[in-house]
Amino acid sequence: MRPALEVADIFRAHGPHYRRAQSGHLNLTQLKVMSAIEQCRTAALGGHALHCNACGHAELSYNSCRNRHCPKCQARAAQRWLEARQAELLPVEYYHVVFTLPEEIAQIAYYNKALVYRLLFEIAGETLCTIAADKKHLGAQIGTTLVLHTWGSALTHHPHVHGIVPGGGISKDGERWVACRHGFFLPVRVLSRLFRRRFLEELDRAYRAGLLQFFGEHASLAQPERFAAWIGELKEPEWVVYAKRPFAGPEAVLAYLSRYTHRVAISNRRLVSMDEHGVTFRWKDYRAKGATKHKTMTLDTNEFMRRFLLHVLPKGFHRIRYYGFLSNSGRSNNIEKARRLLDVAPLVSEAPADDDRPQQQRSVFVCPDCGAEMIVVDVVARTLPIRAPPVLRIGS
Repeated sequence: MRPALEVADIFRAHGPHYRRAQSGHLNLTQLKVMSAIEQCRTAALGGHALHCNACGHAELSYNSCRNRHCPKCQARAAQRWLEARQAELLPVEYYHVVFTLPEEIAQIAYYNKALVYRLLFEIAGETLCTIAADKKHLGAQIGTTLVLHTWGSALTHHPHVHGIVPGGGISKDGERWVACRHGFFLPVRVLSRLFRRRFLEELDRAYRAGLLQFFGEHASLAQPERFAAWIGELKEPEWVVYAKRPFAGPEAVLAYLSRYTHRVAISNRRLVSMDEHGVTFRWKDYRAKGATKHKTMTLDTNEFMRRFLLHVLPKGFHRIRYYGFLSNSGRSNNIEKARRLLDVAPLVSEAPADDDRPQQQRSVFVCPDCGAEMIVVDVVARTLPIRAPPVLRIGS
């Protein structure tokens, strides 16, 4: 059932004005995301004419934009990804670890997305693997899946990665599965301090290589002495690394992943209304307690779109990455080894590991009236974009 209000409705109604007002301030990727969401499941993208032979119901089904930032297009992509991950689950406890960047770094990350987000991934993965390999803690090679989220519940810029980690790893000699203590993965404070130290080291290295940009109130950080003082201040406070209790079995891991891997900044289900006051949506205030956590917020329409577009990722940037024995280079062999060490029967077949693999089966359209399968009776061509007439050049 279609929600009463969608992000697409907001962009269709107010996007043209916002693009004009922000001309020169929106990058090409953000403009493409807006256009894709506006056209998703409309005649602009074409579709299929469907007919139900059981009850005679007929309807048009328009194509999806398949943009990874579109709230309507993530369910099917998530399902394909989960099917590929099922073959990788091991019969052990799984832990959920979150690495969060301080607000000071989040502020400069917006202008340095590719670099800062890459460091967030790499340092979080390195930290987990380094501490786990230490004999004082686990003494094994672990594997982790990291998922990038860049938003808070109120659509603010809040970069953090969620890590899903099996509770154990492969011994250094490759001959044993080393399990962590029941209910405890790795010490959070040790993870936090190594993460802080390594991130600041790499951020300083990027600065000295001239890879960071600063604008507005942070323009003074371009001065070496000011940047050094800023880095020094970030070495004092504790950085937030959070480890949750283990999941209740592999099925719970998959259920969690299905909610988190392909999530976008805000789902259509959280939208309440759009009127002359702006856009109202539901959000969760984690500083409050009990039922008072769940609140509604109204933002000016332009501010809502600005916050949504804050979370558009750089072109080609992967928001799901794997480290340790789950890294892409040796994943299949390592999982096979882990299953053998855990004395688990080998799988008869594995789902393809490619996140973007084509669907193996044709789409099935279900009749909304009787539930029978609908058949495609015609293909609806996409509408052609309106183009300006060619410019006549004198003398050509």
